[in-house]
Amino acid sequence: MKKHLLLFLTIILSLSSYSQITFNNGYYINNANQKINCQIKNIDWKNNPTEFEYRLSENSDYQTASITTVKEFSINDDIKYIRAKVDIDRSSSKLEKLSNNKRPIFKEEELFLKVLVEGEYILYQYVDNNLSRYFYSKNNSDIEQLIYKSYKSDYNKVNTNNRFRQQLYNDLKCPSFELNDIENLKYKKQSLVNFFIKYNTCNNLEYKVFDQSEKDMFNLNIRPQLRNTSLAFQHDNTNNKDTDFGSKTGFAIGLEAEFILPYNKNKWAVIVEPTYQNFNVEKTSNVREVSGGILITSIKYSSIEIPLGLRHYFFLNNDSKIFLNASYVIDLGTNSIIEFERKDGSKLSPLEIETRPNAAFGLGYKHNDKYSLEIRYQTNRQFFGNDLSWTSDYKSLAVIFGYTIF
Repeated sequence: MKKHLLLFLTIILSLSSYSQITFNNGYYINNANQKINCQIKNIDWKNNPTEFEYRLSENSDYQTASITTVKEFSINDDIKYIRAKVDIDRSSSKLEKLSNNKRPIFKEEELFLKVLVEGEYILYQYVDNNLSRYFYSKNNSDIEQLIYKSYKSDYNKVNTNNRFRQQLYNDLKCPSFELNDIENLKYKKQSLVNFFIKYNTCNNLEYKVFDQSEKDMFNLNIRPQLRNTSLAFQHDNTNNKDTDFGSKTGFAIGLEAEFILPYNKNKWAVIVEPTYQNFNVEKTSNVREVSGGILITSIKYSSIEIPLGLRHYFFLNNDSKIFLNASYVIDLGTNSIIEFERKDGSKLSPLEIETRPNAAFGLGYKHNDKYSLEIRYQTNRQFFGNDLSWTSDYKSLAVIFGYTIF
């Protein structure tokens, strides 16, 4: 077990020390309207950037381009930003900072706007921490903010200025649009994207949708595993029940829910994985303090483990990625017990198992977002609750096979 742990930690430290930099094919257009093909460092900006790193080839040095020198840039023909001078309302939506004025307070700023839908009408997004604003324009006309603002009315009631609905109703016409299409429209990315798609489809117009990274943000994985488990326990004052069961290879089965976090190129995920496991072993020992010198110790231990953790992905290519896990493991036992029997058939008082949480660390590989293989090490799990007179050494190393069913 110690050799396995040493190898496992060595691999994790080696990967952790590797600083992953992903440069994707793209281009930028400078102030002289020159299109420069290059590779751009794609960090999947949560907030709209003001600069980015690029290189002209794989062997060239990194350079930095900023909003002052770049009019437009694109990555993989899937992410696109354009520079624009726009009037933007930065009114806060926090309750304690709401104003009494329903009208937006505009200020002209030069920003990189993310293009969401491109066609006859173009939809843009701007994000700055908790501030989200959407803009639109027709072809090369001026870019306008879609107006949405929360404000306080009389008696401190919170109202909302939803003028963006009227703006879109006036400009984006379609015979099949109904009143509900406008009234139910939300000032949210996907709601607005869907509306622009519906407009283009209705009018048989060509269009392109950018930045579809929010798909598949939830995975449900079935995860059978082969687990090598070891257990030993001892008492501080007497050794007549001390037992070392050694290690045993068994089978466990889990169902993992994986929630992909919508930033940093979907490299981070929250995982929850209820897993059924059991450890049933019998050990015969020679013990002087026991009548007959023979003691048969048996453990019947089964539980539902619930690892709660974080996962980080390292993308190798479009089909392959490596991941690291760190989890806090809650163990829900099911009437588990350790029993002792002498050679003559008489029994000593049993020990009830009351486990405490422990930690787990995993290293894995996933292919085609469907199949995965993981090695997971669990640290020592205390078996006897708050009874400090007993100490236990329970560890496991598992090989986990994963299949994404949803």
